[in-house]
Amino acid sequence: QVQLVESGGGTVQAGGSLRLSCTASGGRLSSYCVAWFRQIPGKEREFVAAISWGGGDWYYSDSAEGRFTISRDHAKNTVYLQMDSLEVEDTAVYFCGADPDMIVVVQSPPLWGQGTQVTVSS
Repeated sequence: QVQLVESGGGTVQAGGSLRLSCTASGGRLSSYCVAWFRQIPGKEREFVAAISWGGGDWYYSDSAEGRFTISRDHAKNTVYLQMDSLEVEDTAVYFCGADPDMIVVVQSPPLWGQGTQVTVSS
């Protein structure tokens, strides 16, 4: 069973950058489409970005488009989320999720990591 672990979260000033990583253990992440979501306490988990298993297709939310970049490294069994021009409103817990089907992964992936906190200060 594939397990996902997120890392790279932290505190950064507005306008700064962070790179999140989603690393898989127990299996090959290359067989999965992977998505990043984020969640603020008291609100539903929100889709941020997704990438196909081959890395050739990707999708972004309106808030992420132009500022965030999703990519993957099959050799490292890892998917990244490069976040630039961060805003205070990007503060949330970020989760990665995985499923072989892109339609499933952008809506409700069955596999989740534990999340990593991103805090953007003004």
